[in-house]
Amino acid sequence: MQTARIKLSSTNYGTLEEICNKIIDVAERTGAKHSGKIPLPTKKLIVPTRKGPSGGGTESYEHWQMRIHKRMIDIQADERTLKRVMRVEIPEDVHLEIELK
Repeated sequence: MQTARIKLSSTNYGTLEEICNKIIDVAERTGAKHSGKIPLPTKKLIVPTRKGPSGGGTESYEHWQMRIHKRMIDIQADERTLKRVMRVEIPEDVHLEIELK
């Protein structure tokens, strides 16, 4: 048995949770031991932009924020289970990393 560490990240919280639940469901159906979905710290990208288009006047800023949510799942599985996990359809806005140990 080998351990697969699956790291998922996305700006869309709903789709990330949905994909995590699908992967855990596949692991449970095949009887593989798993620990997850472990929430990792959310990365916040903050961009301050100036409201006024011209240089004159007082400086006032707007702050735009993008949050990147991350999850981690560990699965102790055989090849059959990992192939089923690989078949799960992953949308474009979800980044998936699989590391075998």
